[in-house]
Amino acid sequence: MCGLVLLTACGLGLAQTPAADAAAPDTTAPAESATGAPLSKGEIKARRDFQLLDFNKDGKLSRTEVTLFPRLAAAFDTADTDKDGFVSFEEVEAFAVQYRAERAAKAAQQAEKN
Repeated sequence: MCGLVLLTACGLGLAQTPAADAAAPDTTAPAESATGAPLSKGEIKARRDFQLLDFNKDGKLSRTEVTLFPRLAAAFDTADTDKDGFVSFEEVEAFAVQYRAERAAKAAQQAEKN
């Protein structure tokens, strides 16, 4: 995944509380998406990285949590589709789909020019 999933492991995971675990994406669950399709390595990494950035383990990313990643912070408003000031993992997934489609379109345009 890309865009918001420019998430790279920062190694700053905090201890999780049982209540917070229910809200965060579960990376220990079987590696399949909501549609039942197997997750790609990138999607598995994105889930892990999301949890690493979710410092308070509330299942969503705040502007403060993404400040370590300027490109991620710059995309925050676009990804925050419900405009609640946070980005959920579902919003990250939707943004990544949009980002990949835009990137593929740009690549196709470049290929046509050449």
